[in-house]
Amino acid sequence: MENKNSGALLGVGLAAGLALGLAIGLLYAPRPGRETRAMLKERAIEVKEKAGEMAEEIKERAGTMMDKARERMRGNAEAGM
Repeated sequence: MENKNSGALLGVGLAAGLALGLAIGLLYAPRPGRETRAMLKERAIEVKEKAGEMAEEIKERAGTMMDKARERMRGNAEAGM
């Protein structure tokens, strides 16, 4: 279970790093300000959507893990009786 959590956190970290790198790269790109701002806005929207998708996936995985943990606890409680 820990590996799944570590993988999710790694994915979030990579996405955040990628977004930051893109933003910095675009800011230093030789383009007019209007174009750069438009590109940043597009990228921000894309990153926001991907972050939302990742958050939803993590939420689903956490729910599944909680369900499995409850089942195990019920099984252990029944076995102890």
